[in-house]
Amino acid sequence: MVADVSQRIVVGIDGSEGSYQALEWAAAYAEETGRAVHAICAWEYPASYGFYVGEGVWDLGASSRVMAEEQVAKAQEQHPAARIDLEVVEGHPGQVLVEASEGASLLVVGCRGRGGFVGMLLGSTSTHCVHASACPVLVCR
Repeated sequence: MVADVSQRIVVGIDGSEGSYQALEWAAAYAEETGRAVHAICAWEYPASYGFYVGEGVWDLGASSRVMAEEQVAKAQEQHPAARIDLEVVEGHPGQVLVEASEGASLLVVGCRGRGGFVGMLLGSTSTHCVHASACPVLVCR
């Protein structure tokens, strides 16, 4: 089956178990519907006290790409008929995903990612996406 890129499914990944579940769900859905998956890993250096921590110390973009490629490879192995395209981009994850939702048929996110508040049921990125997305949003628990 040829993937329909006009009906693409955008999914946010960040290396967390929740984001992998979102990617796996999107890949399974894409396999069944013939849609393409656009997996996006957005990253940014953490800000602390007005300056960026870690910039120049480690290549967060490169390490994010390695992690994202591993998640996509694992999902692709589980769902070989799904077309999964990966984009790794610097930027605030919520804003990047909302922008990518323009023209998408569905945005899929995990309920929480790598953020600091473990007890939260819904993380800041998924909350932002639910409120600002240009398409329907599925939050995977």
